[in-house]
Parts: sequence; C-alpha cells; structure tokens
Amino acid sequence: MKRQATAHWSGGIKDGKGQLSTPSGALKDTPYSFRDRFEDGPQTNPEELLGAAHAGCFAMALSGALGKAGMTAESLDVTAHVSLEKEDEGFGIPAVHLELKAKIPGADHDAFMQAANGAKEGCPVSKLFNAKITLDAQLKS
Repeated sequence: MKRQATAHWSGGIKDGKGQLSTPSGALKDTPYSFRDRFEDGPQTNPEELLGAAHAGCFAMALSGALGKAGMTAESLDVTAHVSLEKEDEGFGIPAVHLELKAKIPGADHDAFMQAANGAKEGCPVSKLFNAKITLDAQLKS
C-alpha cells in the first residue's frame, strides 16, 4: 500500500509560499510558509502534520492493542508534541512527546500501560521517526 501527498512551493525560503494537497481532499491547496513553520503563522506546517499523523497512528495502534488485551476504549485523546530544533547543520526533530487521556471502562492499569507502551513503539509513524518518543498516559475512570 502506498499513500501520497503533494507540495508546491514558489519563491524564496522566507518570502515564498506553498500549498499542500492530498488525493483524499483532506488537504487541498492548503497554504504553508516560513512564517507558519518558524514564527507561529496561522496556517499548517510539516511538523503539525507529522504530529497529527503520529497522534492518529498511535491511537489506532493502541485501540488494536487494547482489543487484543480484551479492552475497548470509550475514548482515546492523543496530543503529539513534535519538537523542531536547530542543529549544527539545519534543523531536526529530536523528540516527540505523546500525551494520552484514555477512558476505558473496567481497564486494568498495568495491561493498559503495557498496551500503550507497545503502541508507542509499534505504530508505523513511531518507527518512521529518528527521535526520542516519550509518553504520558493517563487512564481516566
């Protein structure tokens, strides 16, 4: 299975502008720019999109792991914090921190944590990153 997305860019790095699109239509000529990426502009940026992909991938992987452990989540709310930092040459993503708030009726805390840590390591987007991935998992009653 292969998925794709496209990017179009015009202009220089600081004064240029780009658009991102996906065949699904989730993104259609969605604008992004230097300001959006490095100066908290109002549009999206690659790191925000990586965070969305990671949060979604982790939530799906955790749902599968919970099912194998005999648990079903009422809700899994995930936030992925993607760190973009200046390095010796250019920029890199050294870390991603996942925050999870889960509501799982009747869940065993240890089994929940085992499933959450397994999903953190095993989801395909986690495997993509060459970054330290940390997890703060909370089980709500």
